[in-house]
Amino acid sequence: MEKAKLVILKEIENSLKDRFEKIEDIALFNQNKVLKAFNDNAITNQHFAGTTGYGYTDKGKEGLSKVFAQIFDTEDAIVSPHLTTGTHSIATALYGLLRPKDMLLSITGDLYDTLHDTLFGKDNGSLESFGIDIKFVDLVDSKFDEAKILKLVKKYKPRVIFVQRSRGYSARKALSVEAMAGIFKEIKQISPKSFIVVDNCYGEFMETKEPTSVGADVVVGSLIKNIGGSLAPTGGYIAGTKEALSHIENRLTCPSIGRETGSYEGGYRLFYQGLFIAPHVVSQAVKGAYLIGEVMKRQGYKIIPDTNEDSFDIIKSIVFNTEEELISFVQLIQKLSPVDSNALPIPYDMVGYTSQVIMAAGTFVEGASIELSCDSPIKKPYIAYFQGGITYEQLKIVAYNLLDFKN
Repeated sequence: MEKAKLVILKEIENSLKDRFEKIEDIALFNQNKVLKAFNDNAITNQHFAGTTGYGYTDKGKEGLSKVFAQIFDTEDAIVSPHLTTGTHSIATALYGLLRPKDMLLSITGDLYDTLHDTLFGKDNGSLESFGIDIKFVDLVDSKFDEAKILKLVKKYKPRVIFVQRSRGYSARKALSVEAMAGIFKEIKQISPKSFIVVDNCYGEFMETKEPTSVGADVVVGSLIKNIGGSLAPTGGYIAGTKEALSHIENRLTCPSIGRETGSYEGGYRLFYQGLFIAPHVVSQAVKGAYLIGEVMKRQGYKIIPDTNEDSFDIIKSIVFNTEEELISFVQLIQKLSPVDSNALPIPYDMVGYTSQVIMAAGTFVEGASIELSCDSPIKKPYIAYFQGGITYEQLKIVAYNLLDFKN
């Protein structure tokens, strides 16, 4: 490595010292919370064993549910390798809670691309096809449109109020737990029977509280993002109130069975181990995102959130001037990955997306976005969504290689 470049990186790191200390303090708080949940629920080696068949004696699955519920300050949790993605986990929660003629009100605008067929698909069992009314209230400058939301809540008393914490493929910032707390309190005063559901993907362990600590009835996420700590091989989670999960578990399987069945012969050690190291892994990813964001900012690119702003998910959005710049950036991320570094990402048609997408993901777990990854739809504005990284050192190497990106 060139000494001159290392000196530049050191100067940037020094400028981020206070930011890094804050991230490390959050990681320490959350690590203590996770350790306490393991201790309080007496996790042993027996919880790591796999099961077969119906899985009636699946101690590992039951233990994970208890640990997750404690971490999320909830009454209950479903943690399952059979929830294949974050999208699947969200859809399972929505199908479980909603009934014909109910209303789903999203107060963060349109849902993520891969959920569009769940909402509006034709002849596929979508929510709309079951007679569910779906309404959206867009954010204003990355903030809740409080007046409009409360007006609709008062008028319709929606069965489900949905919040997408992270940004999806948009230019907005992620939402803080503090921002959610105020609007959730007001919603519950008007419509206490509404279920508030939060898509928590990319947001776990970013703060010392989770959405369910401030009034959300349900949080949903993927185990191959933050909370799997880069080790969970698959799966998703749904944590929340007993009432909400009693409905949702009937769509995880079926009403006569709920969560009584479900085996996983591979065993649960990686799920537990990944959860345990997740607060540290998240802190590594966030520190790296700030470093890389500042490197790109100094070359004239807009970054979201800015270096002087708090981040409430692991994603750093980088806005490029041209399609060519965007593609070059994504290809460089792939080149600096430990797996498939010789692959060359190109834009392609991907199931669930309305435009071509380019993705860099040289990951040990396929598609795990808590590992170093970057993706973007090929459309204006040309925004690369950079996230993940198991170690800060790897992300520092990426930052080193990006110092002269614009040249």
